[in-house]
Amino acid sequence: MAQQKTRIVLALGGNALQADSKDTRAESQLVTAKETAKPIVDLIQEGHEVIIAHGNGPQVGQMIATYETAAQANANIPVMPFPECGAMSQGYIGYHLQQAIRQEMIARGMEKNVATIVTQVVVDKSDPGFRNPTKPVGSFFTEEDAKKLMAEKGYTMKEDAGRGWRRVVASPEPIDVVEAPIVKTLVEAGHVVITVGGGGVPVINTGKGVLEGVPAVIDKDFASEKIAEMLDADYLIILTAVEKVAIHFNSPQQKELDTMTVKEAQQYIGEGHFAPGSMLPKVKAALKFVESKDGRRALITSLEKAKEGIAGKTGTVLTK
Repeated sequence: MAQQKTRIVLALGGNALQADSKDTRAESQLVTAKETAKPIVDLIQEGHEVIIAHGNGPQVGQMIATYETAAQANANIPVMPFPECGAMSQGYIGYHLQQAIRQEMIARGMEKNVATIVTQVVVDKSDPGFRNPTKPVGSFFTEEDAKKLMAEKGYTMKEDAGRGWRRVVASPEPIDVVEAPIVKTLVEAGHVVITVGGGGVPVINTGKGVLEGVPAVIDKDFASEKIAEMLDADYLIILTAVEKVAIHFNSPQQKELDTMTVKEAQQYIGEGHFAPGSMLPKVKAALKFVESKDGRRALITSLEKAKEGIAGKTGTVLTK
């Protein structure tokens, strides 16, 4: 498989952008991006078509918190709307990845263009996620300030594990990627594309093709799966902090999995082996991709092992 040219959607986990979760400086992220670029360029150098997706949780949270803190100090400073913060984070993270990947390719004597597409992802305004927002974003507030924000701005605020009150937003399912045709054109022209950053900017269709941004967070694994389907990718590679998926995780019975069929994955999900918000969405996204068309494969592994995983030497491979 490693010698065959394949179209790969690579979904980067948070550890690929921030080596230290407490160090959120832009300079540190760029340093991490340069290390992240090496295994990505390994795949490009082998002749694969690589489309890169990524998360944005810490970055977009920091942006929102910065605006909220400034607005608390000065009432004349407006809070930046959530969709705009998502778009800003796509550009900021994409810029770092573009720089890092381009620099690594130049060092290897490779000539390819790298582009970031600010990507809008369509969601259904009737998605049940909007009725029960659960994704915490931004700063912590006192109960008094939280109730004020709910009254003045219509935010949904919830108490967060005794640490204070935070705004929560919906996490709807992606149903379409607006810029998919542009991404496909660039990929087929031989360029490296970064897309659906942070799951994409969530938009709803208000009628006659008019799109409107909504305050929500689309899971980047599900958005990666959607763009992988739309681009007719051969492989969806979901990168995380571990080399293989495990059942009975963190127990004496822990067992790492080399492969999972659709039936096995469904069984493990039913038995509650995968944590919500962690491994569960990764397995569900991988499952959806391999079910979407015969011959498609999904791989869950660490960034450093991606090349070996495609060669069948490690990682957890999901097949139909």
